Formats: sequence, C-alpha cells, structure tokens
Amino acid sequence: MDRTEAKARAQALVSQMTLEEQASQLRYDSPAIPRLGIPAYNWWNEALHGVARAGVATMFPQAIAMAAAFDAPLMEEVGHVTGVEGRAKYNEASSRGDRNIYKGLTFWSPNVNIFRDPRWGRGHETYGEDPELTSRLGVSFIKGLQGDGKYMLGAACAKHFAVHSGPEAVRHSFNAVASKKDMEETYLPAFEACVKEAKVEAVMGAYNRTNGEVCCGSPTLQKILREEWGFEGHFVSDCWAVADFHKNHKVTSRPEESVKLALENGCDVNCGCTYQRILNAVEEGLLDKKYVEQSCVRLFTTRFLLGMFDETEYDGLGRKDVETAEHLALSERAARESLTLLKNDGVLPVALKAGMTIGVVGPNANSRRALMGNYHGTASRYITVLEGIQDAAKEVGADVLYAEGCHLFQPHLEGLSLHAGYEVEELENMFKGDMTPQERNQKLYEMAYAKSMPDGVAEAQSVAACSDVVVMVTGLDETLEGEEGDTGNAYASGDKGDLHLPRSQERLLEELLDCGKPVIVVNMTGSAVDLRLPQEKANAVLQAWYPGPQGGKAVAQVLFGQASPSGKLPVTFYNDVDDLPEFTDYAMAGRTYRYYQGEPLYPFGYGLTYGDCQVTDVRTQVEGEEGVRLWVKMRNDGTETDDVLQVYVKAEDTQWAAPNAILGAFQRVHLAKGEEKEIELVLPQHALTTVDEDGVRQVRGQHFSVYVGFSQPDSRSVALTGKEPVKVAVELA
Repeated sequence: MDRTEAKARAQALVSQMTLEEQASQLRYDSPAIPRLGIPAYNWWNEALHGVARAGVATMFPQAIAMAAAFDAPLMEEVGHVTGVEGRAKYNEASSRGDRNIYKGLTFWSPNVNIFRDPRWGRGHETYGEDPELTSRLGVSFIKGLQGDGKYMLGAACAKHFAVHSGPEAVRHSFNAVASKKDMEETYLPAFEACVKEAKVEAVMGAYNRTNGEVCCGSPTLQKILREEWGFEGHFVSDCWAVADFHKNHKVTSRPEESVKLALENGCDVNCGCTYQRILNAVEEGLLDKKYVEQSCVRLFTTRFLLGMFDETEYDGLGRKDVETAEHLALSERAARESLTLLKNDGVLPVALKAGMTIGVVGPNANSRRALMGNYHGTASRYITVLEGIQDAAKEVGADVLYAEGCHLFQPHLEGLSLHAGYEVEELENMFKGDMTPQERNQKLYEMAYAKSMPDGVAEAQSVAACSDVVVMVTGLDETLEGEEGDTGNAYASGDKGDLHLPRSQERLLEELLDCGKPVIVVNMTGSAVDLRLPQEKANAVLQAWYPGPQGGKAVAQVLFGQASPSGKLPVTFYNDVDDLPEFTDYAMAGRTYRYYQGEPLYPFGYGLTYGDCQVTDVRTQVEGEEGVRLWVKMRNDGTETDDVLQVYVKAEDTQWAAPNAILGAFQRVHLAKGEEKEIELVLPQHALTTVDEDGVRQVRGQHFSVYVGFSQPDSRSVALTGKEPVKVAVELA
C-alpha cells in the first residue's frame, strides 16, 4: 500500500472520531475505539539488536558490536529477521487479545546518535563515532526491518533526534550546543540518510535541548526533518520527555503549555502522560484542534501502512518463525564478524590439542549479562566465553580450569569480613551516607590492600600456574554502562567517569599479566576502555564487545583458529579521558578520529586478522554526480579471512576539510589463502563535500587524496599493522 492510499484511509477514519477520541490516540498506550472497530495499540516496542523485552527472540550482538563488523548487508539481514520475528510475535499476541507494551509493530530502533565521547553510557546502542558508517548501517537495518512488501513488515524509528550523547545524569535539563558546521557534518547526516534513503517511518526526539530548543518541540529540527528532508512519517517523544519541558527545562510552566509546544512542533506520539492534558489545552484556547487531528492522521497512516486493518502477506508468521536455526546462525555469524583483534604476538590462534590445559579467569568469563548489552531480548540458550572454550576443548580432549578472580567491580563485603578481620555489619556502617559508588569502591580496595586480601586473585594465580595458556576475560556490562537508571547503574547514571576498568579487574590484570604464561585478554565492553596495560604485557588482546548469546562460541572459534577475526573498531580507543574535551562540550574539535590530534591507543577502523591482506593496485574514474568509481586489487598472503576494505578521503584545497582523512566507503571482503581479487566500489559524491561554518555542504576545490587499505592512513594504524594504505590523487575537472 502506498502512503497516499494509507493517508486517505487514515483521514477518512480520523474524521469519524470525536476530539476526545483523536486525543486518546496520541498516547503511546492508545485505547480501543470499539464503535469504529479500532483495537487498542501500544506504540512502545524495542528491537535494538533483535526483538527486545517481549519474551524469547533471536538476540544479536549489541549494536556497537555489529558496527565493528562493517557489514551493511549483514545489517539488512539482521533487520529483516528482527522484522519477521516482531511480526510473528505481534500476530501471536494480538490473536490472543494481548495488545500490551512491547507487543506492537512500531520498533524504537535504531539508535543513530554519534558516539562522540567514550564516557557516554548508551554509546553501545549506537553504530559508533563515524557519520558514514552509522548512516550505512542504519539505512540497511531500517530497510531490512521495514521490508519491501505491499505492507511494511515493521516500522523502524531513528533516534534520538538530534545531538544527543550524554551526560545521562543531566539529559532531562541539558542544552547541547552545536555549531552549524558540526550539525551538518556530524550530528545530522545519519538521520538524513535514514529519512531520505531508508524512508524510516518514525523519528524519536531526544530528551535534551539542542541550541536552546527542546528536541521534542523544536521548530528548527522539525523544519529540517519535514521541510528540508521531506519526512512523512510520525514523530515520537522519548519517554516522559514532554514532561521535561515544564519540570526540568523550564521552557514552559505547566503541562498544557508543554502539550501546545510539542504538538505544534510535530510531536505526534507522547511516550509519557502529558498528552492526557490535550483536551485541557484545546478548551483553554491554547491549542488549535487541527494539530490533534494532524497527528492522529499521521499515526493511523502508519497503522494502515502496516496492514493492521487488512489481511497481509505476513499473517501466516507465528511462534515457529521465532529463533529459528537460520536466525540463530545469523546471530552467530554476526558475533564472529564483530570480534576485533587488537594485539597478537603470534600466540593466536591457539593450537588446541589433547592434553593441554587452558586457564580461563575473569569476572566476565562466565557471565551471561556480558553477552547481552542493553535493550536486549531473551535467548533460549546462552554460551558464555567459558562455556565456548569448554565445548571446544572437550572435542579434542583438552582441559579447562576456571577462576572468577574478582567481582566485576567491587570486593565482596563477606570476603573482607572473612579474610581481613572486619565484621560485615561494621563494613556496612562505614559506607552509609553520601559516598558515591566510586568512592565506596576505592575505600573498600584501600582496606583490602591494607589487609593483603586479594579477593580471588590467588585462585586465579593458581589456575594460571597449572595452565599452558591463560584467557582472561575482563570488561563491563549493562549495569556499569547504559541508560540512566535503566538497570540501577553502578556508575554515574550509566556513564563512565573515566576509561579505567573497575579497580578489581585492574588488580587482577596486574597480577596475572606477570604470571609467566601466555595471556590472552578478551575484553567485553561496549565502549573504549583503558587497555594500555594489556597492550604492553598481554600476548594478545581481543575486543569481544557484547557479542550476543552465541558470543562464547564465536570467541572460541577465533581463539582456536576455526575462524579469523575480522572486526574493525567503530570508535577510537583513547589512552585517557585527559586527552578529550569536557564531556558536556559538543564541539567536535578534538573528538573522534576525524578531529583528534593526539595518538590513540587503538584507532578507528583498526583490527587485525590471521590473514595478510594488502591492496596492490587502485584505479579511479571520476563520474560527476555519481562520485568516484574505484577498482581495487588486493591479495591475501596469509590464512583465509574476511577483512574490511576502507576508503578514506582528504580534501586538500579547502579550509573546511576535517583535519584528518574521513571514511568515504567500505566493503567487507573474503580472501582465501593466496587469493588475488579485484573489486569495484563507488566513493559517493557526498564523501568529497565539506561543510563551512554556516553549515553549507558542497564540493570545494579539485584536489583530493584518497587512501585505500584495510585501516585508516593515520600513523598509529600504520605502526600497529605495519602497512600503509595505497594513496591515490583524485582531480576534479
């Protein structure tokens, strides 16, 4: 069904409603209107990496992990599976009269905000720090989820519009200030691509203000969205964001004024309860009822596009279409593609054989939570890193020893009591008051060290002493980095205060990295953390992200050589937050690989494989508005592997270019041992554009340096990989 037909049907239906009925449909939990045959509908559903919060469904790796795969076709497949399972679950629930939260077809994903600062707790919901990578993956996910049938398979929602990336603790009152250049160059491109290319059906506004205007009631943002980009779908507020207008931002004085500001500026669905005051606002003469009708028509247009009042090609989908073998295989593939090898002195892959002993230590080694990320669904089976290693070892007759080593982020009070002579009640009394979680943990550690109480380190040392190789699994989980208040976050409202791993894990690293045995560090985080010590002392470092329920199996496949790692970093791993501007500073200067002037620990786009892939020749052809066509020859002199070809561009004769070359195109490739291959890809024209201080984007100048290789052209990438991308000059007429 095309939008014109759906809108006409929506207008006809909405015209039969009373104002009260129209207003009721603008709530996220819209009630039924029996006299018009309209069932209740809850607009709130989640599907960040698989259908979430709605029972069993295929769970994929967290978004940041899938971003590390640099694989747009994979993201379209993930989106399609998510749409199929979402439709299947909707069919099963609605047929039984269940129209509650998380049961609908409007999925509030993907998150295409830019992960501009590693302290942001929700960064792992995104596709990383680069606008081009985020755009390509977001567009692909949306296309897969929405489908290309007569009716939409599901409705995607690009969020959070716009300029939103922490701090979480002040998001309800914060004003994000961004220049016109940064808006056009960094914060808006992914949303524009989602609207123009993917035809995303919904956009969600952010909690914060942007340049003084509340994002869920911003005339400036709505003009960009609807007038400049031609967005025709519906707009939804983040949850209780409209109430923030009067409670926290203080741009209005009461709910009725907030209703007016939101509706007059295009916010069609209120996730929250403020729209219960719509009738008050109309009766007071504050709000013209035409805005209520306009939003109602937009919402029913979406429902008609989804076929909610018709028979559709998706009606046969049901429970047996959820978590199928094919879908689980895709999740496993996504996990494998996401694993990012940061260091390898030759210890990997480990030649697993009978009689050898693998030591596995660390708080995330046997953690299911570390597989998940946030906004996750429920898998019917989870394979932790420990279990994946155990399964692989069992097949060849190898032994596995395990020790947790330490708590994820704090010493056990019971341990201090038992081994250091403190009473538990005494300890609990010490930590009453206004002490922050970080201060509390630091005090605990000082006490532990004073009493020489290593909190599990001794057991881990014992395991290491008895092992041929040690796999140490460190990191965080959604309780330490995530959304404000989402899981009782132990740190600063979900944000990180710095890049350090919790002190418990740093202590374990300090002890185990000097154990005299080969040590492989597997780090499970959704963001950059300080891995300087493992980089210095470990034999290998593997960034595993939050790899989904098949993650432990995928990690084992890479450790033991059944698969080559092939992920690339979608974010920069800095050495320290001291290298960065203030968290609240939204200017891009000094941030991300495009503007950072220092030397990172690990650069954006970096990741090793077991292969030895290199570009041997590049030919280019300028094709005007189509951009630049490239023919790239490559060869693999090592083990069979996937790798990610990356193309970076630097405009050489304009002051408005970013200081560093920027990602313009990428493509995942597969190369057998010794294989030579030529591929063709297009560097789009927008990759040649630059943005001035007035936010004007255009092609400026004629001279461009184009770098083609398997990493970016910065000196740190060259030092880590030992290879330089091929540089070619592109001249425009």
